[in-house]
Amino acid sequence: MKDAFRIRIVCLVLLVVFGISALAVAQSSRRSRRGGGNWQSQDRGNVPTWEIDKAFEKDLFTFVRIKYQSHGYGRGGGWATDYRDSELNFSLRLQQLTSMKVNPEPIVLELTDPKLFDYPFIYIIEPGALMFFEEEAVALRRYLLNGGFLMVDDFWGDEEYDNFANEMKKVFPDRVAEEVPLEHEIFHCVYDLKEKPQLPSINAAWSGRNSGVIWEPRDDSDTSVPHYRAIRDDANRIMVFICHNTDLGDGWEREGEDPWYFEEFSVKKAYPLGINIVTYAMTH
Repeated sequence: MKDAFRIRIVCLVLLVVFGISALAVAQSSRRSRRGGGNWQSQDRGNVPTWEIDKAFEKDLFTFVRIKYQSHGYGRGGGWATDYRDSELNFSLRLQQLTSMKVNPEPIVLELTDPKLFDYPFIYIIEPGALMFFEEEAVALRRYLLNGGFLMVDDFWGDEEYDNFANEMKKVFPDRVAEEVPLEHEIFHCVYDLKEKPQLPSINAAWSGRNSGVIWEPRDDSDTSVPHYRAIRDDANRIMVFICHNTDLGDGWEREGEDPWYFEEFSVKKAYPLGINIVTYAMTH
């Protein structure tokens, strides 16, 4: 894993951020959404690619989505939700808006894949019905304690959170996720966020555009307040960053479907926080 983490040094030295308004210019004609369905598809739709220097393939940031099993009950769309427009768009914006060197091709891995340790950042989406097998919990614990970083995104309400928290107990029986205060550097290290952003799905945003109710309701709890929690290592480094009652992935995936959603949620919230999270992960 040490070799893969050379990218942290590269990113720390090279990171130069342009204005977030550049997103609007970069968007150009990218209005249509690519159809999904087959997670093994390598179709990029209308997301442009870019050349990479083969000599520095191991020094690129690669977006890694984790494939997991789900319980047969409860909410949660599963590991492939928003695949793969979400990571294609995010990788493109990370390449455009920073001097970070980014792999245009995101990948999918299972936690037990030995290649996991080649990548310092991994992403789990919609863990409302997630379940870890024992060998997966062991692998994730080893990965995180060796310097890896896990971002968890897009789940709502107490039932979904409790399921994820219980599964993480298999990974860290003695570590508890705690709310991350707005003052923490992860909200300010690149883009200076004035509040903890709540990202609705595009459908929730459309439904609540006039009323202001942009969160996704759940019968079991109040979902109007976003929560950002963290599990830390013994050096106080965030190992797991948990984005609850919010959906950054939709802000990335659905950016091209509606100019209002793009400007209000993708530009102002989803990309700034996503870039902050990746920057923190790569430099700590």
